[in-house]
Amino acid sequence: MKFPFQNIALIGKHKAPEITGPLLRLADFLSARGLTVVVDNLTAEHLEQHSYTEMSLAEIGTAVDLAIVMGGDGTMLNIARTLSLCHVPLVGVNQGRLGFLTDLALDNMQDSIAAMLDGKFITEQRLLLSARVMRNGVEVYSGRAFNEVVVHRNNTSSMIEFEVRIDGEYLYNQRADGLIVSTPTGSTAYAMSAGGPILHPSLDVLELVPISPHTLSNRPIVVKSSSVLEILVHRTGDIQLRFDSHTSYDLQLHDKIIVTRHPDTVCLLHPTGHSYYHTLREKLLWNQTL
Repeated sequence: MKFPFQNIALIGKHKAPEITGPLLRLADFLSARGLTVVVDNLTAEHLEQHSYTEMSLAEIGTAVDLAIVMGGDGTMLNIARTLSLCHVPLVGVNQGRLGFLTDLALDNMQDSIAAMLDGKFITEQRLLLSARVMRNGVEVYSGRAFNEVVVHRNNTSSMIEFEVRIDGEYLYNQRADGLIVSTPTGSTAYAMSAGGPILHPSLDVLELVPISPHTLSNRPIVVKSSSVLEILVHRTGDIQLRFDSHTSYDLQLHDKIIVTRHPDTVCLLHPTGHSYYHTLREKLLWNQTL
């Protein structure tokens, strides 16, 4: 990470014209501080006339020291998967509903970002997942995920059947609606909805959470992040492999999905005093009394 930050990218939620005003105000604020500002070209489609350089995400990855993402967690997930390969640190401004990843409030973002530009921030490295689909011994698809990789049935009433191995050792055969392999970041997303535990993002682990398993004895399991996870499809109808609910691939009978930790990480910056437990209390309404 290069600090102090000089070249900053602004990226907004795609097809969200309501970010126009706040994003341009932030751009003017940063420019007034003598910083070079570039704007994601898809975001720029919804902006009024402006004088800032427009770049694609690929260009941004090699040109900036910091990216500020304005939107919700879904926006951050998409940007993080791309910019993590270039090791660009990310700051999130929340315009969504939950905001586990985009933790700066819109109404005081300029003050928060000003403090971070002065070096008052916390750096956090988050795990990424990598998954490959092997068919007849040949890799036919691969992808990355920040939250989770999910094997699931799609538009069918039949359960799927699959086998799971960890580091080559047989774990179980399962009949279920699917299986979630989640990072600690994703533990507050789909995995939590399916009954998985909440994992602190600093933990170096992964979790496997079955989706509606056809047995009461099956439970989520947490394993070390260096584990090699293999999911073998034994019975399938309409079944997919999904990455963070953004991209998907249709699976076939006898496909093998190999899930591992990706060598790159996502670098998130938070304001000084940021607390993950405070975020949980606020977003999950744990601070409310009955």
